[in-house]
Amino acid sequence: MSLEEKVMAEMKEAMKSKDEPTLRGLRAIKAEIIKAKTEPGSGGTVSAEGELKLLQKLVKSRKDSLEIYNQQNRADLAKKEEEEIAVIEKFLPKQLDESEIREKVQAAIAETGAAGPQDMGKVMGVVTKQLAGQADGKIISAIVKELLAK
Repeated sequence: MSLEEKVMAEMKEAMKSKDEPTLRGLRAIKAEIIKAKTEPGSGGTVSAEGELKLLQKLVKSRKDSLEIYNQQNRADLAKKEEEEIAVIEKFLPKQLDESEIREKVQAAIAETGAAGPQDMGKVMGVVTKQLAGQADGKIISAIVKELLAK
């Protein structure tokens, strides 16, 4: 079952139960899928990898908005963003915690033979492919910098 089919099925349930926050999040996902399918060169389809990137982009933009709303003491808008993040994250793979990411980064450093900060690109390339959708790029980058600085 594709992401679009899952979203449509959940949208029907959310409409029946009048669950506005869930419906809002699902509509955002559906809109992004439609946009991705109509882009030139997409051929009217979105790959599984493309779906994953699309979901990550949605979560990232909402987290950025959430941060801004919290800084401006807009609890009403922040609550909406949190609700949508929760809905979108249901479709993403389980996120790894920091210790699991650290292990993967250390393995990648050993695998690539990275010796210092100048090798960050090599390590990031390997780690981001391995952890696609399972960890935020900012966290991965911070851990790679920290471990290569030693």
